[in-house]
Amino acid sequence: MIKIELLDFIKRSPSPYHAVRNVCVSLDGAGFKRLYEHDIWDIENGGKYYVVRGGSSIIAFSVPPARFCGIAVCASHTDSPSFKIKSELPPVNGLVRLNVEGYGGMAKESWFDRPLSAAGRIAVGTDKGIEYKLVDIDRDLMMIPSLAVHMGAPRENGKVNTQTELLPVLCTEETKKSFPDLLSEYAGVRIEDIEGFDIYLYNRESGTVFGADNEFIASPRIDNLESVYASVKAFLNSEENGMLKVLAAFNNEETGSLTRQGAESTFFADTLDRINEALGISRSEYLALLPSSFIMSVDNAHAAHPNYIGKADPVSRPRLNGGVVIKYNASGRYTTDAVSAAVVKRLCKKAGVPFQEFHNRSDIAGGSTLGNLMNRHISVHSADIGLAQLAMHSAYETAGAKDVLYMERFLTEFYGTRITSENNGLKLI
Repeated sequence: MIKIELLDFIKRSPSPYHAVRNVCVSLDGAGFKRLYEHDIWDIENGGKYYVVRGGSSIIAFSVPPARFCGIAVCASHTDSPSFKIKSELPPVNGLVRLNVEGYGGMAKESWFDRPLSAAGRIAVGTDKGIEYKLVDIDRDLMMIPSLAVHMGAPRENGKVNTQTELLPVLCTEETKKSFPDLLSEYAGVRIEDIEGFDIYLYNRESGTVFGADNEFIASPRIDNLESVYASVKAFLNSEENGMLKVLAAFNNEETGSLTRQGAESTFFADTLDRINEALGISRSEYLALLPSSFIMSVDNAHAAHPNYIGKADPVSRPRLNGGVVIKYNASGRYTTDAVSAAVVKRLCKKAGVPFQEFHNRSDIAGGSTLGNLMNRHISVHSADIGLAQLAMHSAYETAGAKDVLYMERFLTEFYGTRITSENNGLKLI
């Protein structure tokens, strides 16, 4: 069942590096060829390729047999709010803790009293230079104990101090293994060869299906691995239609995408430039194709919370299992406009998928996502869409069990539809 496959994908992806590795495995199995940014690319019509940047962002593309007539892009992100490990701290009252800093806007209080571990990558010094290896300490390793309510434990998000209250307990001071020892052991390298690391905490709890009719799922990292999963499935299962099909999954969305592998970087634009160059497409020809191109920025959306219904817009209140959510923002934090929304609605109807709409309350500021950042480097029609969920940015989130199938069907329809620019609008073929 697709919801079980999703939960398995999330479990096997404790960090953005692992998520990208798992996407690579799926692409390899489908006959895609890996390209490297340091090489000159040899690309052919009818070929299937992918490229990775920073070990945590990936762009895959399928070239049609003849010159492509436009570009169809699904973009999602591989990262989720967490804590990055800085160092090991000296013991306090006999307990050794790790020194961590926040990554993204997590619901801090949700990280207390859960089994945690660490995953990411390490930089290893070798005779040939520096290599990186993925690491997952795949066992219950740490916990952040909460303060007893008798002692005045903070209960509101934002009032928990990351530097003093959210430090995971690793071991007692008598334990001989340090955190670097564990990295060395699980990476299979000598401790003296570890020259750096990007390691993050992750919640060890497995995903589950729940509800009176098994209508819900709960898991860590639903935002946004649910979108990554659905995008990959649609990308691999869709029919060729003359468009250049592109799958993009970026790291660092939760921190503003301001990295060399983020959606704000040149990664996406660089990749398209190199595709055009390899296929002999001139700059003018490429620019003429952009009006017949479309970006689906796929990132999850807020469902209206029944216990806090006053936090939602009075009218647009997405619900779990309600289908694809079309996201709007008057200030441009989301890229959806009247034309791109109409495209999404038509595709939903063709795919037999329900859709719903999301606006923030007018007095509550919303977040932003990938679409508007990508449009700074390549300006095309785009829409921000997602799936409704509760407890966004919690260590354990809730979503609808039917929705991931809706999104897969919708994106498969999108990838299989040719969108062409007309004098006064767009045509879907």
